[in-house]
Amino acid sequence: MFRAGDTVPFCFSLTAPLPCFTIKAAGMRKERIEMNKIAFIGVGIMGKSMVRNLMKAGYSLTIYSRTKAKCEDVIAEGAVWADTVADCVRDAEAVFSIVGYPKDVEEVYFGDGGIISNAQPGALIVDMTTSSPALAERIWEAGKAKGLRPLDAPVTGGDTGAKAGTLSILVGGDKVDFDACLPLFQAMGKIIVHMGSAGAGQHAKLANQIAIAGALSGVCEALTYARANGLNLDDLLSAISAGAAGSFQMQSLGPKMAVGDFAPGFIMKHFIKDMKLSVEQSETIGLALPVLTQVLSECRSLEEAGLGDLGTQGLIRYYEK
Repeated sequence: MFRAGDTVPFCFSLTAPLPCFTIKAAGMRKERIEMNKIAFIGVGIMGKSMVRNLMKAGYSLTIYSRTKAKCEDVIAEGAVWADTVADCVRDAEAVFSIVGYPKDVEEVYFGDGGIISNAQPGALIVDMTTSSPALAERIWEAGKAKGLRPLDAPVTGGDTGAKAGTLSILVGGDKVDFDACLPLFQAMGKIIVHMGSAGAGQHAKLANQIAIAGALSGVCEALTYARANGLNLDDLLSAISAGAAGSFQMQSLGPKMAVGDFAPGFIMKHFIKDMKLSVEQSETIGLALPVLTQVLSECRSLEEAGLGDLGTQGLIRYYEK
């Protein structure tokens, strides 16, 4: 016997097995209501692949980005273009954004034409930009006041992970809203973790960027040392990448550094923004991060030299001076 509210496995078959799904006893309610109408703001290097993966999972996408011409390929694949943020989000059940800087996040979320003023009550609003934890908390407070369900959900894994749908997604906000959004996250990522309350996703991402700074700098120094001593960099990378020195930075970016391929998967100037946010957050609690501070200084010197649009592997240019 099942009581009202019990979770009951339900499946049936005529001539072939059909998938089972879960219902609630007494009332036949589905465990989770499937969302379909999704808005996505920011269709750049990362966002475009995330839009594609959501469409592959069967969701209907309405998109907005600053330059429509850069979105024509995903429009041809089925995404619907909106001319404004307000038009993009108005009827959506879930709204995602991944833009450049905190000021861009403020622009798309606040004001009469922003997400918070125009999304329908009950909609999930999910910022996946690496941004300020304090700004994530502001969005949460303003969104809740409007009956929305805000989450901060920055990602890691780069353009490769975005294309493959294997991003790690670090989420802050209410657990019930995280649970509701999980099927959408699963269309874009492989490792999806609820880190805590509003802003916790951003804190987790900044910790990630701090770790990357040290690893990236280490790879640059190792390859610079090896080259100065006449070693073949391909041989070196093959020999040490699978050992204790191995890391994503070495395995993914080391070969690019070796051949001078600095095309961006993750743009240097965006990494500078992330490191700057990390330093600022650390200063508010009196925490010194000397390695991060040094790498930030190195990247800034490259940006000042006009190299801010290189991929982060371009940091090796600093050591080649």
